[in-house]
Amino acid sequence: MKTPSTLFRGLTCCVLLAAFSSAAIGDEKKKPLALTPAPHPGKEKLHESFNEISQKGEAPLVFLGDSITQGWSGKGKQVWEKYWAPLGAANFGIGGDRTEHILWRLENGNYDGLKPKLTVLMIGTNNTGHEGREMSEHGGAVYSSTAEETADGVAEIISVLQEKQPQMKILLLAIFPRGATPEDPKRQKNEKINAMIENLADGEKVVFMDVNDVFLEEDGTLSKEIMPDLLHPNTHGYELWAEAIEGKVKEMMDE
Repeated sequence: MKTPSTLFRGLTCCVLLAAFSSAAIGDEKKKPLALTPAPHPGKEKLHESFNEISQKGEAPLVFLGDSITQGWSGKGKQVWEKYWAPLGAANFGIGGDRTEHILWRLENGNYDGLKPKLTVLMIGTNNTGHEGREMSEHGGAVYSSTAEETADGVAEIISVLQEKQPQMKILLLAIFPRGATPEDPKRQKNEKINAMIENLADGEKVVFMDVNDVFLEEDGTLSKEIMPDLLHPNTHGYELWAEAIEGKVKEMMDE
């Protein structure tokens, strides 16, 4: 028969375990959305198409990102055919993606079986741009992502990529400018993110590159002749982008 002291110790342990479990659940709930892998509603077919490319293992160069990256298949298609198709590139861009969407993609088949030499990564502007929207993939939560949380999301993407593809190099691009002027709040937030993710580079396996000046006038304004909606490049914008990174891409691929 258990003594009262034994029963008390047992009850105490149960209470402590319950407290620790509650704390763990609380910590999980507090995890920033930018770091919580989530599928992107309505993008299932694109995701699966990237899995198919991955399983074939035939892309030595991958562009990974959001709609700006996906645009290589649209307004940037002719530029892509000129610069990147000859290098066997694959476009893994999905419009509207944020850091957490790419984390989910990497957990669910993207890059599995793929052995690229290089990934060109740019992500984060939607973490900034989607502030205040209700997100079904997060249970209807109103979206919020600080500059620090977004930078942490980028860091986590790099960590997962390196774990999945240890042989691969990463060219990490600064998030492109957005908004008409340097005073645009979303542009300023992206610049804060850029200042933080620059520190993720080691100069060898991960190289950071800021090509934003090629899109801007001398006074820092963003021309609609390059980005008509002050966010997405047109064909000329993609040409400027390609010219700015071509040398570094070939260098990192040993081409």
